[in-house]
Amino acid sequence: MDAEIVIFGGSAHPALADEICAYLNVPRSPTRVTRFANDCLEVQLQANCRERDVYLIQPLVPPVQENLVELLLMADAARGASAARVTAVMSHYAYARSDKKDAPRISIGGRLVADLLVTAGVNRVLTMTLHSPEVHGFFSVPVDHLHALRELAAHFKQRDLSRAVVLSPDLGYAKSAAHFARRLGLPVAAGAKERFSDSKVSISSIIGEVADRDVIVVDDEIARGTTVIELLSVLRRQEPRSIAVACTHGLFADGALEKLAAAEDVSEIVSTNTVPIQMTHPKLTVLSIAPALAEAIRRTHGGESVSALFDQ
Repeated sequence: MDAEIVIFGGSAHPALADEICAYLNVPRSPTRVTRFANDCLEVQLQANCRERDVYLIQPLVPPVQENLVELLLMADAARGASAARVTAVMSHYAYARSDKKDAPRISIGGRLVADLLVTAGVNRVLTMTLHSPEVHGFFSVPVDHLHALRELAAHFKQRDLSRAVVLSPDLGYAKSAAHFARRLGLPVAAGAKERFSDSKVSISSIIGEVADRDVIVVDDEIARGTTVIELLSVLRRQEPRSIAVACTHGLFADGALEKLAAAEDVSEIVSTNTVPIQMTHPKLTVLSIAPALAEAIRRTHGGESVSALFDQ
């Protein structure tokens, strides 16, 4: 593609935007966000967008609604400024959890937000580890759905894995956990989970061999930590040698990090920086996905294959 690349970062995760720009050796173009007396936002992109390949780096993280509206306004501003193409780089798409109508008279937020983004002017989406992969199909524009299993696997390859096993908290994530396990050459196990609400789950058993093993629990995200904490209580009955917890999106709401770290048998908690993680803890390791996102942006801009990034 001949169009010049322009990258804007929203308010959601400026550190990630700066890191991506550093890898690409492209300056982060300034954005001005104004809040009026009536609480409405106005966004001005302070760099030329005309016939440019524009990338808007804005994960949907708390405050999700504020950051979503800001992204919509950024996309509308880029389209109005005659951008050649507008790509929303959402390292975390929070509304991916709202993927089906599982109760009467509720909205499917994942689809609605996808429609809003396209209506605002987004021509392409670059995202990472959707909670429900089916959400990919909610978008009527091309979506590059990346994952962080390569980064997580590279981290765990540094240790002795001769007695290790990968454990998925539920069967829904078992396919991705198996992919992660293959990268490490390890067996995989899964929990039999039933969710009753956002804050209540039950795990009746673990399918697979975890006794006297170094268990690596891997999940797409940790929000309140409800699922992982319930899984640990079941896992302890089988007396594993050690436990490490890994995820792509470390939201760590409602003291989840402190609760997990307080468990003496949890040796390490690993997350990537798809969302800003302000807290620190000796047990917490944060891996950067900026190089992967930067390379995906470079390949998208140059018309190269993005999927080749993830060939094992």
